[in-house]
Amino acid sequence: MAGAQVENAFGSGETRGLDGAELTLTLASVLERGGKLDARRTLAQSRIDALAVERETRRLDLLAETARRYLAVVAATGSARLADEDIVQRRRTVTAARQRLQAGASPESVVLTAQAALARAELARDRAIGRAAAARQHLAALWGERQPAFTVAGDPLLLPGIGGLDALAALLDGTPELARFADERRIAEARLQLARTSATPDLEWQVGVRRLQATDDTALVGGFSLPLGTRARAQPLIRAAEVELSALEIEREAAGLALYSTLVEAHGRYRLAQEEVRRLGSDVLPRLTGAEQAAERAYRAGAISYLEWAQLQSEHAAADRQRLEVAVDAQRALIEIQRLTGQAFATGHDTTRGATP
Repeated sequence: MAGAQVENAFGSGETRGLDGAELTLTLASVLERGGKLDARRTLAQSRIDALAVERETRRLDLLAETARRYLAVVAATGSARLADEDIVQRRRTVTAARQRLQAGASPESVVLTAQAALARAELARDRAIGRAAAARQHLAALWGERQPAFTVAGDPLLLPGIGGLDALAALLDGTPELARFADERRIAEARLQLARTSATPDLEWQVGVRRLQATDDTALVGGFSLPLGTRARAQPLIRAAEVELSALEIEREAAGLALYSTLVEAHGRYRLAQEEVRRLGSDVLPRLTGAEQAAERAYRAGAISYLEWAQLQSEHAAADRQRLEVAVDAQRALIEIQRLTGQAFATGHDTTRGATP
């Protein structure tokens, strides 16, 4: 620090005006002791390193949100596709009901009921198309597009295989949500070291030149100072830094347990949904499809009533929707697992969808 000081000026008697003034020019500095400079550098570098983990955390959160919005588009598109298939079936029912009405084998109420079921299927399709459009707009909002012109392709029924719970839990230690605690620990340790260095007093010194106006002489001046009681004043800062460091261990343990609990719940949901999708595709839907086809032949032959055929159609449509809803729920669980572990699970050969005619 450069300084200037004027003494014995503008007083009375011999110090009147500048006749007896003394002008001193000084250069002063502080000699830091106890490693304060290195401690500050370590703290600054630890904060910089923590930014990389924070960026990675935000990247994974953004990827997960993008995947959820994408899944909403795919799910709504799948619902519209199922509604189209239901409409095709309902139209065949209306045609068959009209033929039986013309043949005098069925009352007009059956035709009206079949037409009402067709209208409800068309309404479900329009509702799914509206949801798909809204979901596309919601997805496009992520990159600021207001008139989305992209196409979305995907099959939520394709569920990839994932590892066991123990293997996935082992990946949690490397996730950004827990890795940040390592950076925060380094920051806390740097703060503790910086607080400990404050217990060592710094040496302040200064040198300068003084000009005596009365005698027109100059002289060198110098001095140093050493603060007292710095160790006692540093103790509260040291204790606070030690408490912060200890609290991080507890916080990390709590965060680890919370992440593990979330992983267990998501893993269980995914495995159960994966099995349900497989069973619906391989056991339930093929049998319902065969029963519906048999019911159509029986209805056209007059062996069963319209209600029996319509009930089978409704059950088939409900099973299709159930499989789609379960698959979408499994995809949501998979997105959460990927966000927690930071790992992607590629979809290879599909073994969960099942074979549906």
